[in-house]
Amino acid sequence: MITRTNARLAADVDDAVVEPEQLRRATLASSVGSALEYYDFYIYGLASALIFGPLFFAPLGPEGALIASFATYGVGFAARPFGGLIFGYIGDRFGRKMVLILTIALMGTASFAIGLLPTFEQAGMLGAVLLVTLRIIQGLGAGAEQAGATTLISEVAPRRRRGFFASLPFVGIQLGTLLGAGTFALIAMADKDVLQGWLWRVPFLASFILIAVAIFIRLKLKETPAFQELEKHKNVIKNPIGALWKHSKKNVLLGIGLRMGENGNSSIYSALLVSFMSMPAGVFAGNNSIGPVGLLIAAGFAAVLVVTFGALSDKFGRVPVYRCGALFQAVIAVPAFYLVTLGNVTLVWVVMSVGIAIGVQSMLGPQCPLLPELFGSQYRFTGVAMSREISAVLAGGLAPLLGALMLAATNHSWLVLAIYSLVLALISFVTTFFTPETAGRDLVSTEDAK
Repeated sequence: MITRTNARLAADVDDAVVEPEQLRRATLASSVGSALEYYDFYIYGLASALIFGPLFFAPLGPEGALIASFATYGVGFAARPFGGLIFGYIGDRFGRKMVLILTIALMGTASFAIGLLPTFEQAGMLGAVLLVTLRIIQGLGAGAEQAGATTLISEVAPRRRRGFFASLPFVGIQLGTLLGAGTFALIAMADKDVLQGWLWRVPFLASFILIAVAIFIRLKLKETPAFQELEKHKNVIKNPIGALWKHSKKNVLLGIGLRMGENGNSSIYSALLVSFMSMPAGVFAGNNSIGPVGLLIAAGFAAVLVVTFGALSDKFGRVPVYRCGALFQAVIAVPAFYLVTLGNVTLVWVVMSVGIAIGVQSMLGPQCPLLPELFGSQYRFTGVAMSREISAVLAGGLAPLLGALMLAATNHSWLVLAIYSLVLALISFVTTFFTPETAGRDLVSTEDAK
């Protein structure tokens, strides 16, 4: 039974009682996991845009192969809510640490195995079937990875600087982006036959290194103070999923709405825009390196700005910073994607940097602490996972697939990208007016933010 109380408990995580060593380990463990997830995310997204079509779906023709390739990309997102449910339950029932070890192992092993797959030329449709299967496994693990990292660091960090510390692991996202985009920027310059012959496998096989490092670090973690308090007072509940839907449907919906502009635009800029530029009818047809280099530049700025916006949310509040970020993303949508069509490489890189490093990070920074702060401690992991992963399907997973379909239906009009970006950003902007301010909440509390 859920204890609904406003009373502060003795183990409240405040500046005076934070364990520096635990905070350091939690930050490092979360960052490495985020790096692996987004390394996988970007190499799969870029491979979907540039390589997987001809390798696994050649009989469908160029456009059909691209759509099928992005469909496998979307399948991973479709699996994420199920991973969020499964591992969210485990995290709220048995602890945050166990989940972080399980998810990184599952996600990394699937990524490594993708590098071993036979192509259509080697094994017909078997390669495509295995690709989809591994993408589902990858999605199950990723479905709780970021929720776990966000929950862990928020429950360990000092409340007055929770925005700053909760956004630090997301520097790992940018590190993963740098690694993934940098790898593809290099291999995209190789001879096409070499690239499609064996070189494309290298980025996936290399994920093994990150897996080993992440598991080693996470084995040394302690459980968070919030979960320790639940165990101490026998407040761990047997059915966190049921409790979440009974008490927190509104906050889950708010989390989904907030994520639409951030996650959707992240996918649009990082996968769909790259494909739009390099496809046969694109302004940089046949050039597979411009997009990855743009992502590389954008990730460098984003690594600094995600922490900046997280820290700003400590000073000005989560909701005001988030609202400004969503509005900014909406305002730049039409001019940004028009500029891409002018054929100037520098302008493309500026657009990608502004869209990802300012537009997306100005929402992601305050989002890092905001989502955990929305939920009570007994079902926080599940609540964060459901908010993140349902929105990941609706926004991030469908963005490249729907965008590819709409581009094909409109003769590759840039307005498709602009309107799509604008609508997603406006959904998040409107959602902020219904979202409670959560900065400084006691995360040991079993109550939701109201």
